Amino acid sequence: MIGRLIILLARAWQMGPSLVLPPTCRYVPSCSAYTIEAVSRYGALKGGWLGFRRICRCHPWGGSGFDPVP
Repeated sequence: MIGRLIILLARAWQMGPSLVLPPTCRYVPSCSAYTIEAVSRYGALKGGWLGFRRICRCHPWGGSGFDPVP
């Protein structure tokens, strides 16, 4: 249930603000796609945590490049 909500929020981001704002993602896959994959693979708790950590790493002084879900 919570996992579906997290995925719904990530998809809403992909279909809404992400389409309007200029692309600024530093990682491949994008943070929303990463979160969707993590929640699908590991469930709401661990997948949500992985997605949260990824979003926290996404800043100008953070890393960049290919960063798959573990």
